Amino acid sequence: MGQTVNEGTAGTLDLGVQLNFDWLTDLSVAREIVQGLDEAGFAYVTMGGHILTAPAGSRPDRPAYSYAMTYRDPFVLFANLAAVTRNIRFQTGVLLLPLFSTVHVAKQAADLSLLSDGRFELGVGIGGEATEYRSMGREMAGRGQRFEEQLEVLRLLFTEPFVTFEGRYHTLVDEGLGQRPDQPVPIWFGCQADAPLLRRVARLGEGWMPMSTPSPETVAELQGYAEEAGRSEPIGVAGRLILTGDDPNAWAKFGQRLRQAGATAITLTTLETSPEAIVASVVAARAALQEA
Repeated sequence: MGQTVNEGTAGTLDLGVQLNFDWLTDLSVAREIVQGLDEAGFAYVTMGGHILTAPAGSRPDRPAYSYAMTYRDPFVLFANLAAVTRNIRFQTGVLLLPLFSTVHVAKQAADLSLLSDGRFELGVGIGGEATEYRSMGREMAGRGQRFEEQLEVLRLLFTEPFVTFEGRYHTLVDEGLGQRPDQPVPIWFGCQADAPLLRRVARLGEGWMPMSTPSPETVAELQGYAEEAGRSEPIGVAGRLILTGDDPNAWAKFGQRLRQAGATAITLTTLETSPEAIVASVVAARAALQEA
């Protein structure tokens, strides 16, 4: 998420909302929800997902619903939502980058940034589901090295009119996107708080979406790595607040914990299902965070 604080945020935090997969089954409902969030002043929405679905319970090591719900292509969906909103930003949370062609992702991300007037942020990760890699014709082995090279190529394509690059996985000879985004597409990383991964975020990303609640020590470690890497701006950190129960005080306390840890953004996750209840839930959470 960007550093701009929009009108609906709490203090210096950006507040966003995670799109629930259940909402995406009916695309008209998804549009209504995101339009409501835009009108209410939320900074961004984020959406994860996969390519293919699988029978419920077919992954013994995952919850029964894993891979069983309706997923949406984020570039297609966000382009549609950008056309019916004005201010809210869109973020993949996360796109499993090694599954895809780097050049194709660069083209889609650049076009979406242009179509949305810069309201797109690319959240990326690696993933670890072997069947998903197999279905996409990709190898699991070496995905970390491929991922890093992909990021280098993305940066070049976002910033240079023509790119010449020779790597292990990519070869480009004086080629470019044709029309680059007005500003390079921000790249956020979804990953654990392991030191090698934090170093990667600090070197290559605008922000970190931790897989679990970040601690002050971990955020300080990340920012230290960013300084070591010569970064002039701090790395953004997006914490997550799940709105279970109906206790705004508990939400406010958890939000304070995230702020004290160094979060620059909080992604709200609500379990409500109707558009009106969804917007009301996150608006109530925002009010609790503002009053804390």
